[in-house]
Amino acid sequence: MAYLFLLLTLFPWWGWILIVLTLVAIWDIFIQKKHTIKHNYPIVGHLRYWLESIGPEMRQYFVANNREELPFNRIERGWIYASAKKENNYEGFGTDRDIYAHQHVFIKNSMMAFKVPDGHPNDLDPTFMPCAKIMGAYNKRKKPFRPASIINISAMSFGSLSAAAVEAMNMGVKKCGAYHNTGEGGLSPYHQQGGNVIFHFGTGYFGVRTPDGNFSIEKLKKLVADNPSIKAIEIKLSQGAKPGKGGVLPGAKITPELAAIRGVEVGKDVLSPATHKAFSSVPELMNLIEQIAEETGLPVGIKGAIGKLDQWEELANMMLKTGKGPDFITVDGGEGGTGAAPPSFADHVSLPWVYGFSSLFQIFLERKLTERIIFIGSGKLGFPARAAMAFAMGVDCINVAREAMMSIGCIQAQVCHTNRCPTGIATQSKWLQNGIDIPLKSDRLAQYFKTFRKEFLEITHAAGYEHPCQFTMDDIQVNLDDNELNKSLAYTYGYNKPKVNFNGVQELKDCSYLGGK
Repeated sequence: MAYLFLLLTLFPWWGWILIVLTLVAIWDIFIQKKHTIKHNYPIVGHLRYWLESIGPEMRQYFVANNREELPFNRIERGWIYASAKKENNYEGFGTDRDIYAHQHVFIKNSMMAFKVPDGHPNDLDPTFMPCAKIMGAYNKRKKPFRPASIINISAMSFGSLSAAAVEAMNMGVKKCGAYHNTGEGGLSPYHQQGGNVIFHFGTGYFGVRTPDGNFSIEKLKKLVADNPSIKAIEIKLSQGAKPGKGGVLPGAKITPELAAIRGVEVGKDVLSPATHKAFSSVPELMNLIEQIAEETGLPVGIKGAIGKLDQWEELANMMLKTGKGPDFITVDGGEGGTGAAPPSFADHVSLPWVYGFSSLFQIFLERKLTERIIFIGSGKLGFPARAAMAFAMGVDCINVAREAMMSIGCIQAQVCHTNRCPTGIATQSKWLQNGIDIPLKSDRLAQYFKTFRKEFLEITHAAGYEHPCQFTMDDIQVNLDDNELNKSLAYTYGYNKPKVNFNGVQELKDCSYLGGK
């Protein structure tokens, strides 16, 4: 140690800096071959790459204005953060949004708002807002389910999210009466903190797969029997981030815990194919839905991002002919989500939510099938005004993914696919996960959902209605273009949502299926 100290004192501090810089320059010029900039501009070239690496953060915090960023701007993120923390989420001095911009949403208020009577469920709890429809009622499933919240957590699996994040979310939905979609990574212990669960599987059949990667109805039956928190089953046909594309989970990420949950081998790459093995046609999909519903007794639904409509029309025709079919349909938007995807998919494949949902809904509306189905919207709908528009178009519930992540601390770093999420939410790094205070974050997710429901209900009452299911297409207007500056949703998308069978919030509160009771 003394010899090392003596060596260090042979040169002044600035001499050592020169030595290090000289070594870097030698490396840049004579050894490394990957970067032309570093070769041509040794030492200084490193500054260029460093500045590029922090460019997104610099733009986010210092350059972009409050309404400029995508996918969520600063105002949207700030509203979620404040709502989750039960802080002041108001704005002062009027809106800074361009209310004449294309597709700006206007909600038409009533001359006299709906007055909540004394003793009304919302007089006792201003955040009480269950779904107006019962999942599985039409098809007479053995265990119908009325979601106790119209806002719930969308499909995000353990593996893409950290154990701490999943656990906080499940504890949070228990506190606010919502449900938690597992995503296609299987049912983990972190999904079992008391919250209601919708079990979701895709082409990899994780958690319910045979050794050769096929779907196992026996494993699904056992999973449902062993876990009464599972209230429904969702089959993923496609997702907004990458519809029609599978994925690879590298073997290096397959820990013994993940392997046990997903039903795969430790350390071996796992392929999620682009297509299902359990069915390859609409009739086969219908058969699988009925088989799962019969074997488990649970409502069964499907999730898809919308593109071509021919097979959806085939599905609707079969439902009309047979009297059977999915109990719910989750419509994902091409806006993408937490799933990592190539830009060619994320930017261009499948329709944005408003176009996709309006096209799909009309197919079932024309055949008078909409009352059979709970329609769930998923695509940046976690804000009261956008939710009002979605309900006016025919949605019965909404699922949120990135909004839920932000409520527990996500800062939109957009590095979900790198395993380096700085907030510990989208990473398997134990060190980064340690920053998540699970009880605190679960409270914040629950508070975001409650604040959302409270503000959405206030908007609903301002429009003269008791429940959001009563919104019509003529209650919402959107800006179009210079020739037709502002038109109703009915004019814009060419249909009217049918009236939902709703007889008051008290009837929803008294429902024996509310929240899966």
